[in-house]
Amino acid sequence: MSEPAHDSEPVRIPDHNLNDLVATVTELVTESRKQGETLARLTDVQPPEQDGQHDEHVHTEETTPASAPAGSDAAASGAEGPSSIFILALDGKAYAEELAALTTWVHHLLLPVYGREITTGRPWCQQWHEHPEAVARLHALWLAWQQLTDVEAGLAGPSTWHRDHLDPALLQLRAPDGPFGACTTSPARPNHRLLASPDPAGV
Repeated sequence: MSEPAHDSEPVRIPDHNLNDLVATVTELVTESRKQGETLARLTDVQPPEQDGQHDEHVHTEETTPASAPAGSDAAASGAEGPSSIFILALDGKAYAEELAALTTWVHHLLLPVYGREITTGRPWCQQWHEHPEAVARLHALWLAWQQLTDVEAGLAGPSTWHRDHLDPALLQLRAPDGPFGACTTSPARPNHRLLASPDPAGV
């Protein structure tokens, strides 16, 4: 996936771009709601109608994997639907689609608004999607954003998101010894390196 050329430098939002940002947030909220509706449908799949040949009670029976269309996400995950919405629990096409949606949110909202300057004391890796910890934390942050910026979250929802989710997540992600600690931050000397995981044999 190609990275925006300006992502490697500090992001500043001119006042005349704020309208564009509002439009982007509105679009992201709409996409998030659509994904929520899709997930709700996947977790509550109903059997297809049989051209009126069965009584109405047929449609209220518990759905079995066989009733889901072949090749669908519901068929692959069984009648109960996806076992988790967390990105690390997904695989294949589902993971790729979720990562693409997360990337849109990170590049068009999170970084332009909260990116701040990149330094050795506050690192950021342009290839963050290759760091499993970063993907996990950013996805959890995005899920919380979807919930707490919804109208149903109430007026204090956005404040709660900043206090309980954004600030702690950024402290962990951008700590000198965080997931990006082994990556250089200078665009002139790029270096992308994953930190070594603990040795299971030594645990």
